[in-house]
Amino acid sequence: MPGTTPAATPLETLQSVFGFEQFREGQEAVVSKLLAGESVLAIFPTGAGKSLCYQLPALLLDGITLVISPLIALMKDQIDFLQGHGIAAARLDSSVAFEDYREIMSDLHGGRLKLLYIAPERLANERFLQTLRQLRPVMMAVDEAHCISEWGHNFRPDYLKIAGLARELKISRVLALTATATPSVAHDIAEAFGIAPEAMVQTGFYRPNLSLHVTPVAWGERDGVLLERLRTRPRGPTIVYVTLQKTAEAVAQLLTGAGFSAKAYHAGLDAEVRHSIQDAFMAADDAIVVATIAFGMGIDKANIRYVYHYNLPKSLENYAQEIGRAGRDGQPSVCEVLACGQDVTVLENFTYGDTPTGRAIAGMVDEVMGQGETFATSTYDLSGRFDMRPLVVETLLTYLELDEILESTGPFYSEYRFQPQRPSAEILQKFDARRAAFLRKIFAVAFKAKTWFHLNLDEAMASTGEDRQKIVTAMNYLEAQGDLILEVAGVKHGYRLKEPEADRVALAGSLLERFQSREKRDIERLRTVLTLVAHQGCYVRHLLAYFGEQREDCGHCGWCAGERPQPIAPPTPPELGEAETELVRTLRKEKHEALATPRQMARFLCGITSPAATRAKLHRDPRFGELGSIPFQEVLARLSRKQQ
Repeated sequence: MPGTTPAATPLETLQSVFGFEQFREGQEAVVSKLLAGESVLAIFPTGAGKSLCYQLPALLLDGITLVISPLIALMKDQIDFLQGHGIAAARLDSSVAFEDYREIMSDLHGGRLKLLYIAPERLANERFLQTLRQLRPVMMAVDEAHCISEWGHNFRPDYLKIAGLARELKISRVLALTATATPSVAHDIAEAFGIAPEAMVQTGFYRPNLSLHVTPVAWGERDGVLLERLRTRPRGPTIVYVTLQKTAEAVAQLLTGAGFSAKAYHAGLDAEVRHSIQDAFMAADDAIVVATIAFGMGIDKANIRYVYHYNLPKSLENYAQEIGRAGRDGQPSVCEVLACGQDVTVLENFTYGDTPTGRAIAGMVDEVMGQGETFATSTYDLSGRFDMRPLVVETLLTYLELDEILESTGPFYSEYRFQPQRPSAEILQKFDARRAAFLRKIFAVAFKAKTWFHLNLDEAMASTGEDRQKIVTAMNYLEAQGDLILEVAGVKHGYRLKEPEADRVALAGSLLERFQSREKRDIERLRTVLTLVAHQGCYVRHLLAYFGEQREDCGHCGWCAGERPQPIAPPTPPELGEAETELVRTLRKEKHEALATPRQMARFLCGITSPAATRAKLHRDPRFGELGSIPFQEVLARLSRKQQ
């Protein structure tokens, strides 16, 4: 088979390089199909050894394997593991220092790497795509592949473009990996990557060492119940999952005051702080991390003994992933949900708050369709102008691509800047007269600021008469040779308008319906969580049925062990009274531009960030989230009425 190196069998490599005597369930089938040149979908539970399914064949294939993962923690851990086993592997993410980046690119071009890990956003990097076209990876592994599906719980528009890129680069084998795929999501993944039904390997979600429990609690009881559990059960590495950053801080402070080693972990902390907390947790035997869902993604700590959900998870997919971090060593571990109906309001509010208004959608449609046959736009600029989160903007643009209104012509940077590492005469003397003249024209267009030369690509194209790709290739080559340090700025996405005569009003209406359908599906996912915690029967059997797996009662979850919890009390949000009305009046009088519409103000009052409010620093206002315990739709309805 072209691309393979038959120096050792998979089992020999497993034993000699990775130190395992035998494959886990499903691994050998996946590895064999990949080595035979097939694309594969692997649906394994969290902690079941998905990563070895691409790491091992990567060593037996002649070429570079590209691993796409949104989990920086996973990349870091796996690179440490692989390099510790003498395997040439590297990662490119936002935390990589410049000198390390240069070394990685040198190894990549020199054919010295076997595995390269990247985040999906890296595929929007014009320079990196140019490198991939030259290298032609022999295999692509796509982790968290459920993100490709609109029916999934974590749809990411950048994932939709991965399958097209794999085809463009003529990558012969793709491994799609996920731990949380319902049957409809699995179908979407297989269809996108051309994976045959017989190449879908699913091992089942059942983990016999995990004991699932549900404890209904009232709003003010959770702290006491959590402390009682931690005090009466043997200590061990523990994750406590919460919904909000401020809850993570408050609960961590509570546990620390009670004598436990606890740290809060959330996206609001600096990257350096998050890494130190993660490293300390990995090394400790009884540490507790109180975290939003950002923590644990890709962390391979085998002996996590407890996973508590202080707040309800937002979907059964999230729940399955989060409890899957417990007991990877096969030893008994406890997973308990402290189920409070009041959590429903906060979780629903975040879902409703992310749906763009019809006015914003219509404005953005007019904007992108009114710029001519070909145009470039910035996600950041659109996000600020129409007050949509960047992910929502990217999703809307992706929908326009899927509807064949737009065609992507690729990402690019409007400006390059560079620092020469040797005199230009010394750089140019290495080239023949024609190439030296070409580079001389590029250098002539650049202007020097304090320490950097700035190069506008449009001006360079006009000056040299050459296309953009040739100029970018030349600059990348000079960087790879160590002739200059290169940086980029002003990322934009190019598009071609395929249907300029499309009915914009109808199009905006259909896009609004699409976002509203996503909103409805997200609310339904939350309802499935409520169905699980209120289930009168085996929790494990009910959870597995959601993922299309039929099984008898587990015999060891809380229900099977004889626990009969009381029904969960429905949420009872406070009434909107005179104090809340006065708060709204005060905000309106202040005339914040970022809170000009009822939806913008409802987001602010319910504690939901938006680009406009963030840029106005209103997320630091003490009134931010003041009405977070009241349903978003109720707050929005009140704000939409005419002021009395």
